[in-house]
Amino acid sequence: MELGKREMELLQKINFIRTCGTEEEKKAAGILADEVRAIGLEPTLETFEVERWDVKKVSLVSKGKSWEVTGYGMSGSTPEEGITAPFAYVQEAEDVDLVNAKGKIVLVNGRITDKVYPRLVKAGVLGFITFSGNIVDEREKTDLDERNLRDWATKHGKIPGVNMRAMDAIELVNSEPETITLTLVQEEGTATSQNVVAELPGTDPRGETIVFGAHYDSVPFSHGVYDNGAGSVIIMELLRYFKVNPPKRNLRFAWFGSEERGLLGSKAYVEAHKEDMEGISLMVNVDVAGPVLGKDSAAITGDISLCHMVEYLSKEVGFPLLVKQDIYSSDSIPFADNGVPGINFCRFGAPGGANIHCRHDVMDALAAKNLDATTQFILTFCQRIVNSVVFPVPYKMPQNMVEAVDKYLKKENKDKEKDKKDNKESK
Repeated sequence: MELGKREMELLQKINFIRTCGTEEEKKAAGILADEVRAIGLEPTLETFEVERWDVKKVSLVSKGKSWEVTGYGMSGSTPEEGITAPFAYVQEAEDVDLVNAKGKIVLVNGRITDKVYPRLVKAGVLGFITFSGNIVDEREKTDLDERNLRDWATKHGKIPGVNMRAMDAIELVNSEPETITLTLVQEEGTATSQNVVAELPGTDPRGETIVFGAHYDSVPFSHGVYDNGAGSVIIMELLRYFKVNPPKRNLRFAWFGSEERGLLGSKAYVEAHKEDMEGISLMVNVDVAGPVLGKDSAAITGDISLCHMVEYLSKEVGFPLLVKQDIYSSDSIPFADNGVPGINFCRFGAPGGANIHCRHDVMDALAAKNLDATTQFILTFCQRIVNSVVFPVPYKMPQNMVEAVDKYLKKENKDKEKDKKDNKESK
């Protein structure tokens, strides 16, 4: 439990909102860097640019009523006075929903996806509205999501958009407004984010490297202790152990910024270290941990033999663990995209037992003994693999995992667009 208590102490130090590209994220990076120095190593802060926006004015008005909304970052701006246009609820924004959507402001179910957004652009809508939360939410106990368009959307063009509460969306639709006025004025630009990186040379001259990663940023409104301050403190303990117990293989520890904005920190890291990818034998990622009520899992983006190894180990030491061969939406993805096998350790909260991406991601749902238990199993696994006589993980990416990573990164859509272009040019 000594280890778990120390983890909780460090977790408390970064127990504040720390979103992409902000001074708070930079402050958290500094706290982690200081902890690395206290262990006896000098970390490197690797900076990279991220998109940032500042919403100056946002509103949605219909029939004289003003609705609570947040503006979509990077979706462009309306004129200062806003845009007034006919309103339509287009549900899933299928083609049939959008037949008469040109020149309208439309309400779409849920989120903007890579399939929905191009259809909105093609249909010629003037503005869009999404909704979040639940129609039974209590307004004073919940926060309204702040969202942004990512590059896969903005390459099609920019449509000003806002997000509202589900409870308000149902009232808006029921009121059947003929027209609606949407105003969004924002300044768009860039800001600086950073990864914290520490190197621990191995005693084996062959030069194989294992990367340990966790993201330390949070989403708006969230203190992000479960997601993913917990993973950040776990890999800090792994660093502490291997500093005292020199590893056979080279170890690299990376605390990634801006994961919540689309794995930006790990993408930037991989891009900056392209020449190192062939020398990395495995990426061990820890994302979400610590809930009192929950279950431990391992998602392995690599050869099925690694699944067997982890599952056998869990049975050997008596640690309950669900193991599957799959991708995981976190910082192992950019490594997998470059052929590096990955393993993602997580302790998911049981339904109703922990919350992410909201104000309720707080310390109360976590326990030192759970952090300790997860860390001890990951350490047991790492002791074996880091110091193995022959590295047991095949350095290859199975085809099913290649396809899963490509789909996650929307490469499939890019290939289809290229095929369409090539077909047109050949006619």
